[in-house]
Amino acid sequence: MKQFSSSVISGVYNSLDLTKTHVLEPVKEKDVNLILKRGIWAYFLLLIFEGALRKWVLPGLATPLLVVRDPIALWLVLLAWKRNLLPANLYVTVIMIVGALGVITALAFGHGNIAVAIYGARILMFHFPLIFVIGRVFDRDDVIQIGKFTVWLTIPMAILIAMQFYSPQSAWVNRGIGGDAKGGGFDGAMGFFRPPATFSFTNGTALFFGFASAYIFYFWLTPKSMNRIILIGATLGLLMAIPLSISRSLLSLVLACILFTLIAMSRNPKYIGKIIMAAVVLAISIGVLSQTKFAATPIAVFTDRFTNANETEGGVSGVFVDRFLGGMVGAIIESAEKPFFGYGIGMGTSVGSMLIAGDHTVYLISEGEWGRLIGEMGIIMGFAVIIIRVIFVINIGWDSFKRVSQNDFLPWMICSIGILAIMQGQWAQPTSLGFDIILGGLIVAALRKPNRKLWLVKTFDEGDNAQPNARIHN
Repeated sequence: MKQFSSSVISGVYNSLDLTKTHVLEPVKEKDVNLILKRGIWAYFLLLIFEGALRKWVLPGLATPLLVVRDPIALWLVLLAWKRNLLPANLYVTVIMIVGALGVITALAFGHGNIAVAIYGARILMFHFPLIFVIGRVFDRDDVIQIGKFTVWLTIPMAILIAMQFYSPQSAWVNRGIGGDAKGGGFDGAMGFFRPPATFSFTNGTALFFGFASAYIFYFWLTPKSMNRIILIGATLGLLMAIPLSISRSLLSLVLACILFTLIAMSRNPKYIGKIIMAAVVLAISIGVLSQTKFAATPIAVFTDRFTNANETEGGVSGVFVDRFLGGMVGAIIESAEKPFFGYGIGMGTSVGSMLIAGDHTVYLISEGEWGRLIGEMGIIMGFAVIIIRVIFVINIGWDSFKRVSQNDFLPWMICSIGILAIMQGQWAQPTSLGFDIILGGLIVAALRKPNRKLWLVKTFDEGDNAQPNARIHN
């Protein structure tokens, strides 16, 4: 029950008796998009637990479960289109056209494998439009609920990767895809392996905790909207996940969240005190944790991995150039060497590699996303997809930044993880694709104006008997 002051009520409804107490009670209305929202939640939950199904629950169905989210994405897009909830914007139109043309050119001028072409086109035609379905169906409350669920899940997920870190690869908790007893970890440092958590591959660990960090920092900026004990536990879980994951990618994602938080504070100085207090608590927590044997080992492993990898790749600047600018610039420079229509859509995916070359561990085109797009579809269609992704990121980034001055940090903090991921995330990898689609959809939803809610106005007389007075939308 939400109570408004007399001045607020009188400013909207002059007919109310201001000598009495007025209470506005929300009226529960049927959500006409409830089935779509449940479908989006199913997509999100399968993204988180798909790997667990493939490793521990249904290992015999590991191969078909790889595309378990595809039918849901297609169903959501078709149902939203039927209900006129799929915006016919430039992004969706161009991507759908490129996806259809990509199949045709792959069969006519490329690899000629219809299964590979459809698998590649589904990224553009099933999943990308889902960004705008989520943005249209979800409201701000839904975006917050996704965040709260993620923050709660951060604690057991941190415990899981700790178990995987300290357990041998032969342990059940480290089983690989299809129940592979060799383990699902990836080589890390000092004899320890990078834990995959509930995901099929270790990149899921970095993506999940990076996704969680955006919400954790957001809830620290708005602490009243989240249980404080859970928020502290999730924060400690995130801190431990950085060394336990042995992932430089996760560290970069958390640093991006910190940067975006500092930018938000610079626009709203009144929040500096809260962040300073949180920083002090975190510093003390890190100091205490680093002195324990449990945390000392993963910190040493992560430090060794970070140092050796940076030396191999030419230091921090080399890592940045090679992983970010290098991949982008290299894709443009090498585009002239690719066929005009590319080698065929889907050929750069792991499934494409398996169906064409019989080995899913090799990159038939390029490990980088931009190189893959141009290599698969050629200079015109490949660049069209890249430009659409860049323009989309610029627009949502600018709109989110403008919200910061209005004390609305939600879209901005999700952008801290989503901007780079959407622009050049590896969509050929199902987990990376899923997180990028969810991130894009949540940003669009967070930027949308909240749905108007129906409120029942009740007036309390001297005998404390509430009488319905009016029904208003707000």
